[in-house]
Amino acid sequence: MKMKIHRRALAAKAAREGERRARRREKIASSKMPRAAHERVRNPESHTATCRAIINGLTLPRFYPVLDTAALRTCGIAPPDAARAVIEAGARILQLRHKDHYARRAFAEAEDIARLCRDAGVLLVLNDRADIALLLGAALHLGQEDLPPAAARAITGAETCIGFSTHNEDQLRAAAREPVDYIALGPVFGTASKQNPDPVVGLNELRRLRPLTTRPLVAIGGITRNNALQTIDAGADSLAVIGDLLADVGTPQQLRKRTEEWLLLTSRPKP
Repeated sequence: MKMKIHRRALAAKAAREGERRARRREKIASSKMPRAAHERVRNPESHTATCRAIINGLTLPRFYPVLDTAALRTCGIAPPDAARAVIEAGARILQLRHKDHYARRAFAEAEDIARLCRDAGVLLVLNDRADIALLLGAALHLGQEDLPPAAARAITGAETCIGFSTHNEDQLRAAAREPVDYIALGPVFGTASKQNPDPVVGLNELRRLRPLTTRPLVAIGGITRNNALQTIDAGADSLAVIGDLLADVGTPQQLRKRTEEWLLLTSRPKP
């Protein structure tokens, strides 16, 4: 009898210790949760309302600035400072394009940018990474070599906005069957933003392919202030701008001014 009582006492003690360890692990995990994840728990609809307001009404902003972190390093501008400049200039959508490994510093900068966008009601789009987009409560943009849109949708959920890049007629037709909210097509012109770009689409092909989808169409690749209005006239709903956004730009103030130039240009009626 004494032996049974002793065993029960040991089992109860072990159970209590197991509960204490579990609570300790939960506390540690909670303390290490990224700031964006905390915010996402408190506000799970962080970007959903903004995204749906933009996409559902086919009002994707004409100017779609893309901040490439490698290009920003060349300019000497920190990504959060660049995002702040673009947002303060009046942009309503912003893509963060980070092709390197998401080390802790890169993720912290992405958190800062997500907070800036959230506070300003600006739609943040993350390039390539469904997991990071989910953590930050952001939209997601995928390329042909990235995770397939259906797989990404399984990670992010039904409410996350997803964009998908295409480069020719076959890819554009295939994209129409994917669970994406907008489609990008390009490069419309020659571009230096990619090391091995796809063949140039051109304005005539953009005009010919536009009727193949009813979803918002974003023109990508080599878009400048000189060809922007022609690209819109060819059927693009929105213009993704990378290189021309940072050309001859070396400070956040200059980036803000460039963004204002783009917003003024794209606010004009179609020619």
